[in-house]
Amino acid sequence: MIISGPASQHLAVKVASILHDELALCEYRSFPDGEAYSQIISNLDNEVVIIQSTPTDKDIIYLLQLLDICKGLNISLVIPYFGYARQDKIFNNGEPMTARALASAMNPFLGDKSEVYLINIHSTSILSHFACRSRNLDATHLLAKEIENLGLRDPIVISPDKGAIAIAQTTATYLDTPFDYFQKTRLNGTEVYMIPKNVEVNAKDVVIIDDMITTGGTMATAAKLLHQQGANRIFVAAVHPVLTGNALIKLYRSGIKSILATDTLDKAISTISVASLIAEAIKFDSLRGMC
Repeated sequence: MIISGPASQHLAVKVASILHDELALCEYRSFPDGEAYSQIISNLDNEVVIIQSTPTDKDIIYLLQLLDICKGLNISLVIPYFGYARQDKIFNNGEPMTARALASAMNPFLGDKSEVYLINIHSTSILSHFACRSRNLDATHLLAKEIENLGLRDPIVISPDKGAIAIAQTTATYLDTPFDYFQKTRLNGTEVYMIPKNVEVNAKDVVIIDDMITTGGTMATAAKLLHQQGANRIFVAAVHPVLTGNALIKLYRSGIKSILATDTLDKAISTISVASLIAEAIKFDSLRGMC
């Protein structure tokens, strides 16, 4: 049985359809004081798959409530977008490692047979905080397939910094194109100069790719600079379209052609589905458990 949290309903429907599994009927609402309320109306099977992204604090509460309802069952937990993933280290005294805290809050509900699935998690070290088996699924090839259909001319794939170079390299290998990353030089307290480190972009189609787009500021700056350096068409691609505030406006004002993103978060630009990626992983592990 597939159980969808409120943040991942469209995605859960697609996964249930691929696996030919029943989709549980759930209800979510808030009390007048703002507290979250969850109820699974359907009768539960012994084995369940919970699918819920956690872009907000309230989505985390909904997920914990679903886990509490299903406590004692065989739970497979899919968190397509794991909020607080960037809080995976302690830099200063008195700081929490919030990613670890969230995993620890979920662990009491997960048994020995449970499996946790994350997608392009910011740091794979987060997997170690779960008490059961956990896997990081890579949706890069899904982005690459869609990029391949754009009809790019003399393309190059660029990551906005060194942190995303792995996803840029994977995409470039799939497309058989060169890749690069932006080297940043801070000019003063507010200005940063960015330039591709190794390649020329003049007259080339460029894809700027990252694991997530949050404010859009870095990618918008990169797109403007690429245009100044003679780039032809510029596209932006990311697994997780967080897109806070006026991120979309910033990106389109910078002169990009279009934005490609997956449905780990349900946004208007989430045109590439990770449902098949999730379904294949669940099916594989189910068959493995039967052996």
